[in-house]
Amino acid sequence: MRSTLNDCKVIVLPKINDPRGNLTFVEGNQHVPFEIKRVFYLYDVPTEESRGAHAHHNLHQFLICLAGSFDVALDDGEFQSKIHLNRPWKGLHIPPMIWAAEVNFDPGSVCFVLASDCYKEDDYIRDYAEYLSLLKW
Repeated sequence: MRSTLNDCKVIVLPKINDPRGNLTFVEGNQHVPFEIKRVFYLYDVPTEESRGAHAHHNLHQFLICLAGSFDVALDDGEFQSKIHLNRPWKGLHIPPMIWAAEVNFDPGSVCFVLASDCYKEDDYIRDYAEYLSLLKW
């Protein structure tokens, strides 16, 4: 089944309020719809730069803005949308076969990414024309 923008969901994570500071947690297969096998984060991204700009054949990702803010430009080959992330208790699930790019980083922003598998270069689709051709079954 092919993913569409309707499959990209902002998920509100648990937020424990405490006068000493708030706490948010994420559990795989509970708060995100996959088992977490890899974690990485982006930081010190210059405002005029972008990250991502690719799709995955099989990988699910869940992006959380831990600090600052940035936009995620999403494309399913037919429609495009942009999601603004700026709260550490909200994350964006990006399923396989969605083209995504992280853009418009505020200074000091941190993008935390949970992934459903370890890094596999052959899972990446880095050429947009190739991505579009793969969508035409």
